[in-house]
Amino acid sequence: MNRSRLANIFFIVFVDLLGFGLILPLLPYYAEEFGATPTLVGLLVASNAAANLIGAPILGRLSDRFGRRPVLIASISSTLAGFLILGFANSLWMLFLARILDGLIGGNISVAQAYITDITDEENRARGLGLIGAAFGLGFIIGPALGGSLSRFGYAIPAFAAAGLAALNLTGVTLWLPESLSLEQRSSSENQRPEINLRSLLAALRRPVVGPLLHTRLFFAFAFSLFQTIFALYAQYRLDLNAQSTGLVLTYVGLLSVLVQGVAMGRLTRRFSEPALIFSATVMMSAGLLAWAWTPNVITLLIVLIPLALAGGILNTVINSSLSKAVAPNEIGGTLGLSSALENLTRVFSPSVGGLLLEFAGTWAPGLLGAAMMAWLASFVWRHIYAPFKPQAQEHLTPPG
Repeated sequence: MNRSRLANIFFIVFVDLLGFGLILPLLPYYAEEFGATPTLVGLLVASNAAANLIGAPILGRLSDRFGRRPVLIASISSTLAGFLILGFANSLWMLFLARILDGLIGGNISVAQAYITDITDEENRARGLGLIGAAFGLGFIIGPALGGSLSRFGYAIPAFAAAGLAALNLTGVTLWLPESLSLEQRSSSENQRPEINLRSLLAALRRPVVGPLLHTRLFFAFAFSLFQTIFALYAQYRLDLNAQSTGLVLTYVGLLSVLVQGVAMGRLTRRFSEPALIFSATVMMSAGLLAWAWTPNVITLLIVLIPLALAGGILNTVINSSLSKAVAPNEIGGTLGLSSALENLTRVFSPSVGGLLLEFAGTWAPGLLGAAMMAWLASFVWRHIYAPFKPQAQEHLTPPG
């Protein structure tokens, strides 16, 4: 495992997510300055995820063919342009343009994950990907707080600050991040030329090993996104928490996530197989969401959030680690991009589903739906991932070709 490169990519992802965290909580208020209705605000937030749904698999495939570094440079340049448009925006359509541009070309997390797979062996891969998750969590802990402080000077200021961070990232990648794919690997990928189209990407869902892992990613992402996107309203309606208290609880969740993915993942993957971790985490997530549905007070909530953070950290890391081992080297970027796209698909729909359940059923409903979905997923994982992998795990995880 190349520690210096790992540190470089950790810093890049951290700065990238720090910039994203700066502006994300402020977008609704920024949009309202241009007369946006609640519906348009929802569409603005969803537009970035919808654009990333299209862009992430394509960026991943391109990184398989041309290398991780040039795609990261192009992606971060797009993020920089998006933040500048956001800062200079004088109309609502410019906000939409900024978020769509960043989602379509700027969504580079799957490329960063592919870079990690290039510089780690199979034994250390989950640990390396866990550090990406830790960088992700740290960015979201610091970013919103910093963005809120800067917003006192106007909503454009956090956008320009995020642009400055993107420029810093672009400089770092250009000057200090070497390419992780060798010339021979890129030549091989070019000769094999994996297709970049929807049909070839969706075909992955029907593959024996990759398909069950991607199905797991999809249903876990929906259940977890349901929890994340509705949490603030849940905290207000069920526990009567104000914005400040909710922010502190979310900071606590972020810290738990950093500890799980940055510290615990290495130890867990050394002791347990990845299929066993995936199965255990789905069971834990189901129980956690069920307990969350009927949490009576803040103290109980803080306890319930521990298994939820642990299960979420395990699944976010180990699913992608298993995917990277189940495909040929020239498919890793595209496959991780598809995994990211499926996650973004759930973020387009989960806020609406969660809001409807909260309004028309009760505060318990989103948690109950998520728990039921994860209980079904645990059964699916047992049948299609854990049981088949258990006797010959290494054989099933050997890349084709």
